[in-house]
Amino acid sequence: MNTARTLLSIKGLEIDYPSQDGRGRVTAVKDLNLKLSEGEIGCLLGSSGCGKSTVLRAICGFEPLKSGEILLRSAVVSSTSIHLAPNQRKVGMVFQDFALFPHLNVLENIAFGLQHLPNANRSSAAMEWLKRVALSDKADAYPHELSGGQQQRVALARAMAPEPDLILLDEPFSSLDNELRERLAGEMREILKANNITALLVTHDQFEAFAIADKVGVMTDGKVLQWDAPYELYHKPANRYIADFIGRGVFVKGIVQSGGKVKIELGELDLEEDRSQEIGNEIEVLLRADDIQHDDNSSMQAEVVRKTFRGADFLYTLKLASGTEIFAFVPSHHDHAIGEKIGIHLVADHVVTFAD
Repeated sequence: MNTARTLLSIKGLEIDYPSQDGRGRVTAVKDLNLKLSEGEIGCLLGSSGCGKSTVLRAICGFEPLKSGEILLRSAVVSSTSIHLAPNQRKVGMVFQDFALFPHLNVLENIAFGLQHLPNANRSSAAMEWLKRVALSDKADAYPHELSGGQQQRVALARAMAPEPDLILLDEPFSSLDNELRERLAGEMREILKANNITALLVTHDQFEAFAIADKVGVMTDGKVLQWDAPYELYHKPANRYIADFIGRGVFVKGIVQSGGKVKIELGELDLEEDRSQEIGNEIEVLLRADDIQHDDNSSMQAEVVRKTFRGADFLYTLKLASGTEIFAFVPSHHDHAIGEKIGIHLVADHVVTFAD
């Protein structure tokens, strides 16, 4: 049983800005609600302009609220009548560009956030945080002498050193090499969890979100459409937008059968109990790339129309007899040519459907 206390609570948040022509207001965030428990890592996931960074700025205290409230440890820090200054909130921030001081070495960068400690204690406390992020051998190095991943860990250590209640991370991996992102997200998660740090990050990359977060909120047009565990978002999306946004998949036509089944071009699938439909209804079934398996012995054939090499596997775009295109992950030793027909079969054991 999870008995962790709620650390961050956002209720009915709405934020707006003056319009560019100065004649009105533009809503950036509307009716946003979420909770984050102590030690939990949350993520706001969405495309550019959806409002996710505005939420971080509001939590920090940099944005006034039009309505709603933000609470930290049950105390209101932002509302229409209360607005604590950023330095009164015990919130740390890791910026997109890390914002390390170029004229200070690594140890001095971390010690900079420890002004509340006596001079004699700052260096030892900073060194302790360097050890926690496995960079104690880089204490005398300057930011330009570090790799992007090392700079990221220094920025994280500097944010954690004052021991804030909450750490916010604004697109923390965007400036890094694509190949590093998922690995570094895993490393950051380990560091945050080892130190029982509560954190909220924003990103447009679902792989980063899934690698680091316990809870993910899919955002669009200033709203969080679903705030849930990554597994639930993937397997039980609340609406079609989320189903389409998360993972690589397509919607195919299905006909509801008796016995809680749905028939699609590739065969029959079991409907979820809470998704029961009237027999004969047309519905749409979400098929993701991992729902289709390559099978040389299958009588079901599909034509390879596109393929993307991903190292361990190919992402094939396959055309069925009806002309419908689907995706499939296929081990990379199965290197089929464009235009070739291959055997496939359905392996989906969790069906996501929506009304046609």
